[in-house]
Amino acid sequence: MVVTALKRSDNLQTVPVAISAYGEEQLQAINFRDIGSLSFTMPNVALDDNGTSKGYANFSIRGIGVNSSIPSIDPTVGLFVDGVYQGINAGQVFDNFDLEAVEVLRGPQGVLFGRNVTGGAILVRSRKPTDEFDMRGRIAVETGLRVVADASVSGPIIEGKLQAKIAAYYSYDNGWFTNLFDNSEFGKDRQFIVRPMLRFTPSDNVEVLLRYEHGEANGDGPATQNHALYSRDSHDFLVNDRGFFHNKWDSLTGEINVDVGFGDEGTITNIAGWRRFKGDTLSDLDGVNTVQFNIGTFTDQEQFSNELRYAGTFGRLKPTIGVYYFTQDLTYLEDRTLAGGAVRRAGGGIGTFQTFGAFGAVDWEFIDTLTLNLGLRYTWEKKEVEIATVRAGGANYPARTIVADFLSEKSWNDLSPKIGLQWQPSNRTQVYGYFAKGFRSGGYNFRNTLLGAPPGPFDSESQDAYEFGVKQRIPGGRISLAAFQNTIKNIQREVQVPVVGVGIAQLIQNVGTARVRGFEGEVQFSPVDNFVLSGQVGYTDGKYTSLLVDLNGDGVINATDFSLKLPRQSPWTYGASATLDIPMSSGVVSARVSFNHRDPAFHTDNNLGFYKAVDLLDANLSYTLDDGSVTFSIYGKNLTNETTYGNDAVLPDTAAFGGDGPAGPRPLPTFSPLGRGRVIGGEIRFNF
Repeated sequence: MVVTALKRSDNLQTVPVAISAYGEEQLQAINFRDIGSLSFTMPNVALDDNGTSKGYANFSIRGIGVNSSIPSIDPTVGLFVDGVYQGINAGQVFDNFDLEAVEVLRGPQGVLFGRNVTGGAILVRSRKPTDEFDMRGRIAVETGLRVVADASVSGPIIEGKLQAKIAAYYSYDNGWFTNLFDNSEFGKDRQFIVRPMLRFTPSDNVEVLLRYEHGEANGDGPATQNHALYSRDSHDFLVNDRGFFHNKWDSLTGEINVDVGFGDEGTITNIAGWRRFKGDTLSDLDGVNTVQFNIGTFTDQEQFSNELRYAGTFGRLKPTIGVYYFTQDLTYLEDRTLAGGAVRRAGGGIGTFQTFGAFGAVDWEFIDTLTLNLGLRYTWEKKEVEIATVRAGGANYPARTIVADFLSEKSWNDLSPKIGLQWQPSNRTQVYGYFAKGFRSGGYNFRNTLLGAPPGPFDSESQDAYEFGVKQRIPGGRISLAAFQNTIKNIQREVQVPVVGVGIAQLIQNVGTARVRGFEGEVQFSPVDNFVLSGQVGYTDGKYTSLLVDLNGDGVINATDFSLKLPRQSPWTYGASATLDIPMSSGVVSARVSFNHRDPAFHTDNNLGFYKAVDLLDANLSYTLDDGSVTFSIYGKNLTNETTYGNDAVLPDTAAFGGDGPAGPRPLPTFSPLGRGRVIGGEIRFNF
């Protein structure tokens, strides 16, 4: 499979990076819906939705992730759509379709992809317009009741010079859940996306791509399960306020690729991207039958970025150099209704963020079997903010204005190197190792809830990472293995504290240093014709090696704090799948079954909120006509009806929240938004 992890086209098995890649056929086989659909299919990877509001990513790779729905908090796993970095976590886990490939890069990718990729990077590529007429689509129905339809039409406008494509997507989910407050269907979700594209090739060495996307997503708020009242192993929940999410986004990307005569092979690429995202939400966070903690949020983000780079070949040298600019304006407002509706608090923040980067990387094959990998990136960024503490009179939520009580600006800079070595004794074997530094932005907390607790600036986070890997082609397949150790310095943590009269206070602090190490492996092979087996396993072990903050809140920094586990870090992940194709007289029957496991993990830094172990069983049975024009499928996801949730924030342990006090036997009250359980569906795909 061709991947773009090094910002040029390479074979999956030749890049010195731990990477999982999915082409169009693989995405169809797993019934891909959104980025979260891949969450359990890779070792040491959790691509989860936070759950506080629809579409908010809390991705974690190798135990390095975020635990927040605050849009001013930068991710550790960067999402790049057609080469454009997505500036905030909001709006990343909506439905997606018409994709050429998705690549998930594990480990820090700072040299080529910049800041906020200390855990890794996810690269999403849309299908380009074609020079031949192409029409394809899908209609699916699944339990919920949920209906999905998408289609794309592509072809030439001027043969050999100008191609166009338009793709559209629509889904409507009537609600998978039952709200025990009134026994109503819950979880309504409607999404619509339209994506026109143009591809202009005025000559053999010039390609111009123009992509536009408009999307809308609307529906109910979270299905809040309160673990003081309902079992973690059930899908039972109650909310007295349905809540809602209303999201809208527009994006425009222009990409130019020019093959130049500089070097044996050389390409100059410029990618400019603009995106505007607006989100309006209301969430019932208490999960009881009275109003104890409801939260409304408004997010308005507009970003622009431009990257200019050159990638080429000079004999045994393969250099990549470039410059990068990013800017975004972010407005976030929050409105809290507490204590039976008697208390109202509001606040938020407004900020302008700018980033400049310059990078260079070179692969030097100094002898036939050894290649030296060198890279360096310089990053400068500046953040200017106005913040209103969430308080009485902190914001006029209907008017979308804040009353700031904190103004600040700060800049950071970083130099991130990488040095590695590849040994390729044959075209079937690669052994590699590298050291790399990663950089995560410093910043400010736009959800400041405690007067007297400054919302920042908290400092940037850096990471020293070592990785050793082996990639081996075997008869009928391939094996990839990697071992790693990362040291995260000045680690940023969102310390969550339940506070009566506030709900939850979230403090963003640099708490110390942590060490994460582990290993992972992936294998795919075909023991006989038409039968493919795949497997993956990952292990991570993380611990704090120095601490500046009392994480468990007992007033002292001691061995208890050092024994706490890092949030969203599951020790073991593993899984396997089998795919069998059976040729028939007029087509092919394909059967696929997969099982994936993720160990328990903690949600909060004090380890009071946690996630239980999850075992997912999925299956798919399809029939494709000989000419590939039509495919009929039936499928099941989460067939054992496992309970999953994207959050487990601890609420005040009082009767109002369903608690019985510190001495009571009942579990702590929590905000735990549920994911859907067992889903059975059927679909028809066509391709003409």
